[in-house]
Amino acid sequence: MLKDAPKQIVYGAAIESAIDSIQKLLAGNYAVSKKAIAILLLQGDTEIADKVKAREGDHFERITEIISQAQSGYGQELSYVMAMSRQQHARDILAKTVVSQPKIGKGFAERLSRITMHPVTGIPILIAVLYVGLYWFVGVFGAGTLVGLLEENLFQDWLNPLLLDAFEWLIPVDWLRNLFVGEFGIFTMGLTYAFAIILPIVGTFFIVFSIIEDSGYLPRLAMLLDRIFKKIGLSGRAVIPMVLGLGCDTMATIVTRTQETKRERIITTLLLALAIPCSAQLGVILGILSTNGMALLIWIITMLFVLLLIGYLASKVIPGKKTNFYMEIPPLRLPRLSNVLAKTYARLQWYLKEVVPFFVLASFVLWLGDLTGVFDYVIKGLEPIVRGIGLPNETSEVFLIGFFRRDFGAAGLYTMVEDGLIAGVPLVVAAVTLTLFVPCIAQFLVMIKERGKKVALAITAFVFPFAFFVGFLLNTILNALGIKL
Repeated sequence: MLKDAPKQIVYGAAIESAIDSIQKLLAGNYAVSKKAIAILLLQGDTEIADKVKAREGDHFERITEIISQAQSGYGQELSYVMAMSRQQHARDILAKTVVSQPKIGKGFAERLSRITMHPVTGIPILIAVLYVGLYWFVGVFGAGTLVGLLEENLFQDWLNPLLLDAFEWLIPVDWLRNLFVGEFGIFTMGLTYAFAIILPIVGTFFIVFSIIEDSGYLPRLAMLLDRIFKKIGLSGRAVIPMVLGLGCDTMATIVTRTQETKRERIITTLLLALAIPCSAQLGVILGILSTNGMALLIWIITMLFVLLLIGYLASKVIPGKKTNFYMEIPPLRLPRLSNVLAKTYARLQWYLKEVVPFFVLASFVLWLGDLTGVFDYVIKGLEPIVRGIGLPNETSEVFLIGFFRRDFGAAGLYTMVEDGLIAGVPLVVAAVTLTLFVPCIAQFLVMIKERGKKVALAITAFVFPFAFFVGFLLNTILNALGIKL
């Protein structure tokens, strides 16, 4: 290192004074240095703040006062000011250690980067990415072509009939045989849904997401949508869990930890539970509505309207402070095939290990509920509700199994379409209501873990009636306007 290179970061007189004062008040034992603890406290790290509060007792109140005094001297959040200081320190080191030739003009990658973040040009690019990536590749190719090959040609025509014959010979008792190859059987429903319907959809989504992630487009999308997200109480940083939610809302709920404030984390969790379909739901819905452009457009407009409306109302009701948004923008690059394959493989491993067992468990619970007659009562109780929003009675079963896994419900709706039980306006109403319907058990449990029982129950208590209310309104409006789909 050069002798005259800067040796340490200088945050400014007020912040440096606060760091020294906090260090002197810290009496507990920590895994890192007291200076690091002081810096993390000034940056608003809630996890460290909880630990310091528990260990320092009365000193914590004085530490809070020091942080407030330091903050009063700046117009921006301390975390932002300190991040800018670190960036300047890095530039100083770079200037003294690296020699580079000045660039003549802006390269293609730089111009493209700016275009993706500008509202006028960025929105059409986003629509193109969604059309090619989600609609065509996930919806048409994944939910259409691949599901057709696996679900119809492999499972329905060959594998399931073979299993039915085998289990009729192995298990002569009907009620026990149904556990494996019955209506809710582990093989005929659970594994068929998991591998023949859902796996092709999540697999194609994981490929698209890995390409977007590896290209550097995701941070630019965050910058593009930051202004819109601020209207619903969030910042552009919320793009990350929102986009992840299109893969799996359970995983995305965990990622809400990256949000800076409790208010943002609650709003993001609510929107994930309500209006962000997982890849299985999204793929199935795109697949079954792709043959009717008007039906698909109505679904998209309804979901966007609900997302923005509930986000806006939540930002007005849920207390808490707004945060500033800044994000490091990496250079755009062509995605590397090795990176895309490695990321897709890792996510598919996660799906096989974490999600497929839920399909088996859900099949067992559904079989048990069917065997004992419990689900018959639940389905009968749901039938007046689904009829009230213009849906056939058979949809009650779709909503019931959708509670155990969102993907299960989407696959059940796909089967109803294949059997000719639902089409037109009722299909759009069912697609909207099912998308808004209560989060599955896995997501609900993660919500309890991340946000606490009170928040998780409040979100679920709101989502359930609201989903059917929107379905009722949509059915009423479409029929009143005489729209035929």
